[in-house]
Amino acid sequence: MIALTINGAEHKLDIDPNTPLLYALRDDLELNAAKFGCGLGQCGACTVIVDNAAVYSCLLPVSALENRKIRTLESLGTIDRPGALQQAFIDEQAAQCGYCIAGMIMRAQALLETNASPSDAEIRAHMQTNLCRCGTHLRIIAAVKRAAAMGGITRPRAELASPTQGVVR
Repeated sequence: MIALTINGAEHKLDIDPNTPLLYALRDDLELNAAKFGCGLGQCGACTVIVDNAAVYSCLLPVSALENRKIRTLESLGTIDRPGALQQAFIDEQAAQCGYCIAGMIMRAQALLETNASPSDAEIRAHMQTNLCRCGTHLRIIAAVKRAAAMGGITRPRAELASPTQGVVR
């Protein structure tokens, strides 16, 4: 049994300890925001936040994540009430196909939680590891700047839970 804390909720998963976090999120917990892009940690579509740092969930085995705090895009807001960063991405029309956006938002969230007013150079440096094949990088940067200017980027409340809890599989 693997115990994970995801979006403030404790989950006990009966899965192979070597299972990548991405598969546990998508297949076992139905948290589908993080996407499978390359499986090699080169594109960022699978980015989530672990202990306040943006990480590639396709590379991390669940066994390395016990006693650590994991956050996914689902922790930031809902369709009806998007979080500040999500709203900035909407306002700037930063998504084209949308495949990379969950990873982009999580990487940007990690940045803004540690640096509320990043410079353009800091945004570019932080975001460079996530790829957008549609080429909306300038809109993504504008969205991060908009969110920073709006303020209000805070860590989600610990009591936010994911859609399923308990033992699965």
